[in-house]
Amino acid sequence: MTPTSPVRRILLSLALFSALPLSASAANTELLNVSYDVARELYKDINPAFIAAWKQQTGQTISIKQSHGGSSKQARAVADGLEASIVTMNQANDIDMLAERGLVAKDWARKFPNNAAPYYSTMVYLVRKGNPKGIRNWEDLARPGVQVIIPNPKTAGNGRYTYLAAWGSVLKKGGNDAQARALVGRIFKNVPILDAGGRAATTTFTQRQIGDVLVTFENEVSMVRKEFGDNFEVVYPTVSILAESPVAVVDKVVDRRKQRKEATAYLNFLYSPQGQEIGAKHFLRVRSDAVMKKYAANYKPIQLFTVDELFGGWSKAQDRHFDDGGEFDKIYQSK
Repeated sequence: MTPTSPVRRILLSLALFSALPLSASAANTELLNVSYDVARELYKDINPAFIAAWKQQTGQTISIKQSHGGSSKQARAVADGLEASIVTMNQANDIDMLAERGLVAKDWARKFPNNAAPYYSTMVYLVRKGNPKGIRNWEDLARPGVQVIIPNPKTAGNGRYTYLAAWGSVLKKGGNDAQARALVGRIFKNVPILDAGGRAATTTFTQRQIGDVLVTFENEVSMVRKEFGDNFEVVYPTVSILAESPVAVVDKVVDRRKQRKEATAYLNFLYSPQGQEIGAKHFLRVRSDAVMKKYAANYKPIQLFTVDELFGGWSKAQDRHFDDGGEFDKIYQSK
């Protein structure tokens, strides 16, 4: 038998080594957080904070990747095979759809506190300096000559919240559905561009200089003002909608990848004092009373209503208003 050469022995050793399973301490867990469009900056701060906390607690190195887009578009991507470990959306309806597909637990909203929504926001207006069009309330968005920037309610959660906020503002004043439909119709006649997501709508308004008013999340307009300074002003309507940011573990993925412990810890971290403080720094309304009190200057009191209160929940709102052939399609097609 011909003796094995030194080079061959080295190659065989390397091959055997590479075939051995990595120890738990050497193997890195990688989570994918599929999230909505305007949450980039939030999770840019959340992720390293959680990675450091998890390393200190367990000694394990973990990495987190992000995917962002319109909330409903992102949910459909997960349903179509994007392997999210966790989803952090801006409306319950998107996670309900994943539950119907068997990707998320049916009782996902009971897996974490506050209906599995560690943060919430509301819809407000960003106007140009001096508010030249005098935008004060929902009716002002329907005036002739006012250009309103709203992302597409068919693909973006904040577009959907804006639509429901305008509709609900009529109902809260004692109006009826016909009056609400008329107001929403006039508002969308003033929308020159339907961007697919909230961040694209923000770019349209702030960088492309299109429109007189941008309607989006309170935390988004606050971040824009922080970045662009005195070029814009925030206007609060008298009444608006409570916009929760629900989260869930994607069971089918984490169980196959053996990531349940890490994924669950990641979402629990959002409720921790550190996670709540990061949320407040990004102008989200948080669940911690102590943190809300600390950052009270970030928030203006506003009358809020919920989707459950005026629309019977997200499932009914989706069926009536946003499914193909629903109220939004009829309104937009009649522009």
